[in-house]
Amino acid sequence: MSYNENYDKWLEFTELPAYLRDELVAMDEKTKEDAFYTNLEFGTAGMRGYIGAGTNRINIYVVRQATEGLAKLIESKGDEAKKRGVAIAYDSRHFSPEFAEDSARVLAAHGIKAYVFEALRPTPELSFAVRHLNAIAGIMITASHNPAPFNGYKVYGEDGGQMPPADADALTDYIRAIENPFTVTVADLDQAKAEGLIEIIGEAIDAEYLKEVKDVNINQDLINEFGKDMKIVYTPLHGTGEMLARRALAQAGFESVQVVESQANPDPNFSTVKSPNPESQAAFALAEELGRQVDADVLVATDPDADRLGVEIRQADGSYWNLSGNQIGALIAKYILEAHKQAGTLPANAALAKSIVSTELVTKIAESYGATMFNVLTGFKFIAEKIQEFEEKHNHTYMFGFEESFGYLIKPFVRDKDAIQAVLLVAEIAAYYRSRGLTLADGIDEIYKEYGYFAEKTISVTLSGVDGAAEIKKIMDKFRDNAPSQFNQTDIAITEDFQACTSTAADGTVTSLTTPPSNVLKYTLADDSWFAVRPSGTEPKIKFYIATVGDTLAEAEEKIANIEAEITAFTS
Repeated sequence: MSYNENYDKWLEFTELPAYLRDELVAMDEKTKEDAFYTNLEFGTAGMRGYIGAGTNRINIYVVRQATEGLAKLIESKGDEAKKRGVAIAYDSRHFSPEFAEDSARVLAAHGIKAYVFEALRPTPELSFAVRHLNAIAGIMITASHNPAPFNGYKVYGEDGGQMPPADADALTDYIRAIENPFTVTVADLDQAKAEGLIEIIGEAIDAEYLKEVKDVNINQDLINEFGKDMKIVYTPLHGTGEMLARRALAQAGFESVQVVESQANPDPNFSTVKSPNPESQAAFALAEELGRQVDADVLVATDPDADRLGVEIRQADGSYWNLSGNQIGALIAKYILEAHKQAGTLPANAALAKSIVSTELVTKIAESYGATMFNVLTGFKFIAEKIQEFEEKHNHTYMFGFEESFGYLIKPFVRDKDAIQAVLLVAEIAAYYRSRGLTLADGIDEIYKEYGYFAEKTISVTLSGVDGAAEIKKIMDKFRDNAPSQFNQTDIAITEDFQACTSTAADGTVTSLTTPPSNVLKYTLADDSWFAVRPSGTEPKIKFYIATVGDTLAEAEEKIANIEAEITAFTS
């Protein structure tokens, strides 16, 4: 069906809400094509897109269609699965409550119970709720750290992790089989509640989550002595972190916490920031202002659904240093392993997990403590799968998992990135360095001096629409078929094609990769630098990851600049 035919189908639907009809009528030809040329696709963590009318937008009908597919998947698992139900949470974005409610009504129409949070809640709490309630699945309405015009829909499996590939593929097939989203049946809300098919949840789950959070911190004596008065500034960036982070910090004993109050209230327009992305220093502007006022040691920010954490640390000159996701990961990994070693609680079979595009610095840290590092594909569900494997086989003890995109998980009572847990541990790490008369900046310098100066950079290139998708494919094909043999005057030692599941050495020797197929290419150079190329699974972007190591940070960063310039030249 052409985009014009799809458009006409929507325009002719007589029950279309006025706000969607008005948007349709106002569309120019280019907008119309982009909104209807394809369906919004499921990626590594569900679907995400612009809010609005169209098959390539997120709206009540696309959400209903996705939930209808989920309902059919659950029905295929039998009556017991239907009784176990689905936990549903949502963040502070436009239409998030409506999308959550419509998801519950679609499930209720199939006789599937839905547990819906009374108000916005973080993604990690949704993951926890799936496990706590023994639900068969979970739905999180969020667009993570994207700007205000976006929303999204993430699906979780019964382990509380993002739905694994086999079920995700089956779900996609069920969704695609629904030819007309306007025919999806939704139950009456009041009747579904009266029949017990929709149950509202809230504080009781909060309390259980916070009870588990008590075990995240490792050294309570350290917090009591050095963390109590440590000045921390926190901002939830108008999102769900406000629901739990402040309570969790207070519960742990961090009493000198200042919150950026102008960013504490939910705001779907994220009016104080250009983008509510804790990866960006721009999102810390108000936190830095408050930090200077109160002389804060550390600034922490969570994204709207509180699964990602950004950190800034005070330097000797009083300015704040915006840490990369890899630097935060290195600090956390080093502290967890060192604290357990000092306490005599580091297990012999300790294991960490990270994505294939995250820093090898943490691998070196893990190895220095006798711990094993597992590399998995991008998508936290693959880390969740490792945790499940460790628990079933009893072959390793999970200590920490992370992705360079600012996602961290310390304790596996959650099976997704958890910024609430990460806030607590970063606060403890700051207290640890204070106990030694040092700062977090000193801590990073110590790590570099011990393990080498690692530098990383991620470059995201947005290529939207039909032309963008074609350009992304063209770039991937060019790398796959005609990549140079050198970058930065250094030979490529290993080429890994995760789609073909092959690792090819410079001498032509080919070995098999053990990860599932994924459209990712990774090139490791002879000096242990590497770069990777992958299309985003949830956004119209192609990403380039560059990582280097040198005798100084300046040397490592110069290598990054050289490789970036050569990638730009190669793709132009």
